[in-house]
Amino acid sequence: MGEGMERRTILKSMIAGAGLAISPLSSALSAVKTKSPRREANSGLDDAYLQDYLEKIRNFDKPHHNDLFLDQQNFRVLKSTVERFQRLQLVVGHGNFSLMSFDEALKTARNNLRVGDFSAEEITFLERVFYSTASDYGFLGQKPFNKLTERIPTKEVVKVPQSGNFLYQGEPRSLFLKIRADLGDNVVLTSGIRSVVKQFLLFLDKAYQSNGNLSMASRSLAPPGYSYHGVGDFDVGQADFGHFNFTERFVTTEVFQRLREEGYLTLRYPRDNMLGVRFEPWHIRVGELRV
Repeated sequence: MGEGMERRTILKSMIAGAGLAISPLSSALSAVKTKSPRREANSGLDDAYLQDYLEKIRNFDKPHHNDLFLDQQNFRVLKSTVERFQRLQLVVGHGNFSLMSFDEALKTARNNLRVGDFSAEEITFLERVFYSTASDYGFLGQKPFNKLTERIPTKEVVKVPQSGNFLYQGEPRSLFLKIRADLGDNVVLTSGIRSVVKQFLLFLDKAYQSNGNLSMASRSLAPPGYSYHGVGDFDVGQADFGHFNFTERFVTTEVFQRLREEGYLTLRYPRDNMLGVRFEPWHIRVGELRV
């Protein structure tokens, strides 16, 4: 085992007990926070928890009373890490960044003065984020990638013309091409494959914009390792609709209506889902885990 992998294994075992250094705004619901919401007869606690849960995902972009926040020290590291990832993405390009592995990111940053070497503090922070349990701050989905160093098999991907995004060959690409054939050029691929590194940037940037609120970030974006974009799922939108394709306004578009009519809306995150995630009508589910 190499030095880097040995260090990651040790850190994984250490943080399994210690957890990420986070501070709850309120610990009132800490005893039920990681429990999947369910309704049981004559159970006021479960009814109350369900209502609290639905309030959070329906108002996903607002802070709630028992959200978990990074402490001041970790927020500082979060900021420098996000800025380094952003510089790295500019250097390698958005498409290549979406396929980049963690080890490749460290090596590229180390060898490029425009990016700068990830500090030991930043690497430790990333390892702790990845190996912490996301249900601690509200994300209840599965984790397709269990290794920080997981790589996207680039021989199995294909770049979609005029999109800047990649899809896996096989079912994901075939499904998207079928959607395009049925709906025409009005439908666009807005997000395809995302590596662990790409998901790190998306999730951590959202946490930064949310003042270190990990719970708020996880209601909009899967934490690194938990995104199905790494194993086949993809997002679609309507041409010329811009960032509104990633809002509930997408349901008003012709593309959404056609997707529903043609039977393509087997959503990963339907309305009021039990995964701790907002409604994502643009997110196309492709089968189950790739193995």
